[in-house]
Amino acid sequence: MNVWKQLRAILLLPGMVTVAIPAIIIYSTGMNTSNIVLPIIGSVFVLLGLILMAWTIQLFLTVGKGTLAPFDPPQKLVVRGVYKHVRNPMIAGVAWVLLGEATFFGSLPLLTWFAIFCLANAIYIPLVEEPGLAQRFGDDYLRYKANVPRWIPRLRPWEGLPSDEEFRGR
Repeated sequence: MNVWKQLRAILLLPGMVTVAIPAIIIYSTGMNTSNIVLPIIGSVFVLLGLILMAWTIQLFLTVGKGTLAPFDPPQKLVVRGVYKHVRNPMIAGVAWVLLGEATFFGSLPLLTWFAIFCLANAIYIPLVEEPGLAQRFGDDYLRYKANVPRWIPRLRPWEGLPSDEEFRGR
């Protein structure tokens, strides 16, 4: 896999959403630095989000043979690791980072950006992304979608799709 493809996808998508846009918001609206607890809580949220993002990027690369970007998507359906618990961990990771930034900086405008991001994905994913996945991956995706929740993780991993060895024969 081309490293440039991975970096481009990361910089263009979560990089813009979690770094560039928040930086513009903070630069233009300022931040609240009067509270010592908010940066600690915000840092925990950001760390959790970054862990989720890194995990999903790694799975897209190694298992899916693609990137997180719609213009270079995974070639294989990824149902491993965190994807056995929830269908959209990358979006959840980005959301945790945004919530962490809003908390860290005590910024209502950043909290608004977090809400806009969540609303946009709540519309985009079921209307655009999921039909595209169903078209690309067929019955395997439909079974996965029926058994793994979009946003709130299952406590126990779903073990419904065949192993990688069985996928190789398709």
